[in-house]
Amino acid sequence: MLQKIKKIDGAIIVILVLLMAVSIFAIYSVTHGRDTLNGHHIRMLKYYGIGFVAFIGLTFMDYRLLVKNALYIYLFGIGMLVLVSFLGETKNNAQGWLSLPGGLSLQPAELFKLVLILFLSAVLVRKKKNKLQFWRDVVPLCLMTLLPFLIVISQNDLGNALSYIIILLGLLWIGNIKYTHALIGLVVITSTAVAGIMSYIHFHDQIKTFLTDINRSHWIERFDPWLVPDKATAKAVYHTKNAKLAIASGGMGGEGYMQGTSVQTDRVPYTYSDSIFVQIAEEFGFVGSAAVLLLYFILIHRMVLIALESRDRAGPFLIIGIVAMLLYQIFENIGAFIGLMPLTGITLPFISFGGTSLLINMASIGLVMSVRLHGREVEDDLPKHGQQQVTAKQR
Repeated sequence: MLQKIKKIDGAIIVILVLLMAVSIFAIYSVTHGRDTLNGHHIRMLKYYGIGFVAFIGLTFMDYRLLVKNALYIYLFGIGMLVLVSFLGETKNNAQGWLSLPGGLSLQPAELFKLVLILFLSAVLVRKKKNKLQFWRDVVPLCLMTLLPFLIVISQNDLGNALSYIIILLGLLWIGNIKYTHALIGLVVITSTAVAGIMSYIHFHDQIKTFLTDINRSHWIERFDPWLVPDKATAKAVYHTKNAKLAIASGGMGGEGYMQGTSVQTDRVPYTYSDSIFVQIAEEFGFVGSAAVLLLYFILIHRMVLIALESRDRAGPFLIIGIVAMLLYQIFENIGAFIGLMPLTGITLPFISFGGTSLLINMASIGLVMSVRLHGREVEDDLPKHGQQQVTAKQR
């Protein structure tokens, strides 16, 4: 046990503690003294306590046990998503929460991101180091991802549904997909995205009517400010417009802690959760925002180094899937408030208020640390006589 403790990456621990401090102080800044929100920073601190328990538990658990049982975990995750479709609570137009005892709630769509990473990694490990075949490998993996994607889309949770696609793309790339297939996929995805954007712009009224008819009118409020701001309603542009103004007003050094005009006067909604980056940018400016991004960069850099050091092939798959998940969340959350991406309700990892999101992220880092502790215990796939031959040739 002592040897395993010595293997723990201290830099990652420090970064998690720093991100926790940023989260607690940022949430307190925009919730103190408010009847319905007062005390949210204490609740977030409790969530972090639970998160660190999950982190420690998964750190010392051999991640290969989870990989071996990935199919059962996947089926359980699908069952949870289906259960939400019938019993889930609706918040912010998304039906995605299950009520738990003690006034707590669970968001299975968040949990399934980690489930999907485990499952896809387990499938890819069995392919050894062979190139992925299109019909035999790529198509089944896409279908396995499409199923939860469609379930979560039906629950109006666009942000988490898109994260499944990003995770799939990241794992297909490291999974040794053929360059021709990757190029074709890139062309198809890019063409589809461009065609979709152009169609939304040029056929806005027809698409708006269609989305309204299928009870997806809130998607209009997310896409209009991004693609057709001149046609967006005042309600639709209110969030992103005020967010941009708040970020701009922060300047280089910010307006000061608990001094942000926009975030302290509720002109930017959900500053304690989805919009927490706006609070950081307004009160701490470019310097504070850059410092947060630097913490993310160091965290991801350390994760990639652990992946490179792993001798077990499942380890790098897990880590790259987690890296893809985190990068998507960071880019989507921040990009939504500076006009690069549509507003989808994705939280900022480790900082936004939210128990399920934080728990999944902390558990993910626990898996990364488990790879560091146990991934070196496995020898390379090359047989011993093959290693001897390679060594002889090198000599």
